[in-house]
Amino acid sequence: MTLPAIPSPSAPTVGITVDHVSKQYGGVTVLHDVSLEVRPGEIFCLMGPSGSGKTVLLKQVAGLETPTSGKVRIGDYDASDPATRDRVHTALVFQAGALFNSLTVYDNLALYPREHRYGTEAQIRDRVMHALSILSLERAVQKMPSELSGGMKKRVAIARALVMEPQLLLYDEPTAELDPVMSATISEIIATLREQITVTSLVVTHDRALALSISDRLAIIMDGRIRATGRPADFHDPADPAIANFLHPVIDVKNPRFKQLENNNE
Repeated sequence: MTLPAIPSPSAPTVGITVDHVSKQYGGVTVLHDVSLEVRPGEIFCLMGPSGSGKTVLLKQVAGLETPTSGKVRIGDYDASDPATRDRVHTALVFQAGALFNSLTVYDNLALYPREHRYGTEAQIRDRVMHALSILSLERAVQKMPSELSGGMKKRVAIARALVMEPQLLLYDEPTAELDPVMSATISEIIATLREQITVTSLVVTHDRALALSISDRLAIIMDGRIRATGRPADFHDPADPAIANFLHPVIDVKNPRFKQLENNNE
């Protein structure tokens, strides 16, 4: 029996088109007529406060949910169409890593290609070890997730995504809960992956340093609406007070924000 081929590393990159997307849950609108474009091969960061709709939008792009109205296209394909997952190789790096605690690092990476019979065991091993080498994780191959630091878990999660040599790589808060040095390391990994593989990257993040240092372009989403889109240089001194406060908050102990929140709730 012929085994399915492992996805080709020569597959072309794809862009993302979000076309007037709205999303409701139980009558509550979380995304309001959102439109944006991610160009093939670029690193695009989506930033915004907690509860602004970032992860909800990421789910629409990943095809995990269907928009209430509007459409998301991956290349020429509808993201909500299950067949798109066979046409475009997409990998999602979850915020918490989502590693299987009962499996070694090697088996975590080999699980998906084994289940889908992508090549022989020898071919799968070559693919896994190549992904681990890109992230300098060869020595962790037989470790269990419980033996890994938070930063190593993030790197293993990225390596697992690379096993499928994706055309589109989606990151959900890749630097969450990491110290500044490890956050910088993960940012460097996302940026330098373009030297190793050809991929389009969409990064959902709170991390200002990441977004302003490695993205080709970024968008700010607030209250389910895109407030601004541009290159990092466009956001160093934003004219919009809400964006300026989000990206460059000033600590004012004489007039703290939580007091303002208390007054607004009265």
